[in-house]
Amino acid sequence: MGRRRPARPKSNGTPGPRLNETVEEHPDGDYVVRRLTGSSSTKPYRCPGCDHLIQPATPHVVTWPVDRGADDRRHWHTVCWQARDRRRPRR
Repeated sequence: MGRRRPARPKSNGTPGPRLNETVEEHPDGDYVVRRLTGSSSTKPYRCPGCDHLIQPATPHVVTWPVDRGADDRRHWHTVCWQARDRRRPRR
């Protein structure tokens, strides 16, 4: 797994990070990682790591590259995200 550090507020006046966000350093770049509880997950998402559905009410993570912003966010099973440095996501 990549190194973690707390997400820092943005200097351009946009809202800063949420309490449940960290920035992780990986070989392919830095990613904001937001941990979601099952109660905040209300619809299914397809995990790019295993290509299976993340069912509603399932705790998981949402990630996006620090340099591209939340518009590029992806929902991952937590274990798939933790293993992504050992296997490549499906595209």
